[in-house]
Amino acid sequence: MNVVDSTLASEASTDARAWRVLGASTFAFTICFAIWMVFAILGIPLKKQLHLTDTEFGLIAATPVLTGSLLRVPLGLWTDRFGGRIVLFCTMAVTIVPIWLIGYATELWQFLVLGLFVGIAGASFSVGTPYVARWFPKSRQGLAMGIFGAGNSGAALTKFVAPVLILAAGTWTIVPKVYSIAMLVTALVFWFVSASNPAHRSARTQSFTAQMAVLKDRRVLRYAQYYSVVFGGYVGLALWMPQYYVK
Repeated sequence: MNVVDSTLASEASTDARAWRVLGASTFAFTICFAIWMVFAILGIPLKKQLHLTDTEFGLIAATPVLTGSLLRVPLGLWTDRFGGRIVLFCTMAVTIVPIWLIGYATELWQFLVLGLFVGIAGASFSVGTPYVARWFPKSRQGLAMGIFGAGNSGAALTKFVAPVLILAAGTWTIVPKVYSIAMLVTALVFWFVSASNPAHRSARTQSFTAQMAVLKDRRVLRYAQYYSVVFGGYVGLALWMPQYYVK
């Protein structure tokens, strides 16, 4: 095999891994997003069972969103340092037990605490985005990000799956158990299908202050505000609309 053939073979191998990473990451993000939005459905029977006010229902629904949003910054930093594969796998792994325990919670504070841990799944977006992007050349990053971003459909997926599970089992407690197993399977599939590339990690470790210097750029703050309104509105409606339709 000559140098040209060797180079082409190497590029083909890298390209195949890139698409494998994209597929595994999109699948993982879809499941994470579905689980992140689970209280949009569980909140309805819980409101009746616990006699919750509208404010308390809002707290249960919003708690996972809180941690899912705030943890995006540190998880994004860890992705730069350690690589997206291990960070995304750990992000999913740490939510498996809390998701399962939701089925055994009986008081409001227990759902709030568990919701904080379940919310970690929502931070998967800030891990998967840079992880996937680094596998593709700039000419194809838009396509890759569009495919990965389709994982937001997990919000719709949970609206179809969770009610069916509740109707089939006759109780809402089946949902956390099924979702916990789904997260376990997803984490394992992602780990064995995806790949890592040491070259994608940051070449040198920067201080937290140095990394946060990007906040001095007005464009970053402006786009962050756009994102908070557009995506925040999407998440808010995704959580609230099921209760609205039921009423």
